[in-house]
Amino acid sequence: MKETLSAAQGSDRHRRPLLWDLAVIALCAAIGLTSLLALRLCREEGAYAVVKIDGREVGRYSLSSDGEYSLNGGTNILVIEGGECYLSYGDCPDGICVRTGRIRYRGQSIVCLPNRVTVSVIAEDGGVDLVS
Repeated sequence: MKETLSAAQGSDRHRRPLLWDLAVIALCAAIGLTSLLALRLCREEGAYAVVKIDGREVGRYSLSSDGEYSLNGGTNILVIEGGECYLSYGDCPDGICVRTGRIRYRGQSIVCLPNRVTVSVIAEDGGVDLVS
């Protein structure tokens, strides 16, 4: 009889940490989903695509007017359609900049490291967000 009781008590000890583990996992998942929802609801559509080559601004294009622009002597082609922009061509070996896809929200960027080109979406005022 004692063996049966001690075996039952031993299984309860193993269940308690499992329940706490599940509670912690559920809490982390809830925090993650809440953060994701807040980021999705608070994002702001941009007004301009700013192109920089070697860290210097070489162009600022409105996202409200469609167009196709050759960048950096033709190494990249920027396309603006329907309030979004993307690189349709890049002569870099990896092509990550082309596979990045379309961007439209403030703060999003496309980077082509081999060609030293960045395309960033900024807000209407073009100001810098600072917290003091």
